[in-house]
Amino acid sequence: MENDASQKLQELKQEWEGILDGFFQQVTLRSQQILVLGCSTSEVVGHRIGQGSSLEVAEILLPPLLNRVHQKGIYLAVQGCEHINRALVVEEDCAEHYGLEIVTVLPALHAGGAMTVKAWDSFTSPVMVETIQGHAGIDVGDTFIGMHLRPVVIPVRIHVKELGEAHLTLARTRPRLIGGPRARYE
Repeated sequence: MENDASQKLQELKQEWEGILDGFFQQVTLRSQQILVLGCSTSEVVGHRIGQGSSLEVAEILLPPLLNRVHQKGIYLAVQGCEHINRALVVEEDCAEHYGLEIVTVLPALHAGGAMTVKAWDSFTSPVMVETIQGHAGIDVGDTFIGMHLRPVVIPVRIHVKELGEAHLTLARTRPRLIGGPRARYE
């Protein structure tokens, strides 16, 4: 039984690595831009969102993403669930760089979720913020990260549509196109 669970976690890790490869092949983020992650570990393992938070899944998913974020010099913002008003864990540097207001709440397994708990434990100097305007996003399990992305969101399509049992949505943003009939955009 334990070997079966271990094998499923390894398969999940491989799936995730493929998702990250596909995402970063299509999305170019510049240094200090923000990637928003929303992840229901409950949905990944086949439970209803918020009903089966899994630290084991968070421990498999967060490290490879953090490695890529550090390599690219971008910020990661990890969204919590509605029980903490979808507040996000970010590095204090990110909050300072973008002038984000820090709020007081600590993520917990059933108030924030496993991924925010793991992010809080893994970040160098974690703080919580209530709002952010990310440049791209990864949403695992329909956590609805759109409220934390810049206004013009473009879907990113890769070969994978699910992670474990969770629906997968990937996105990037672009600046608004403004002007009238004579405006040029290139």
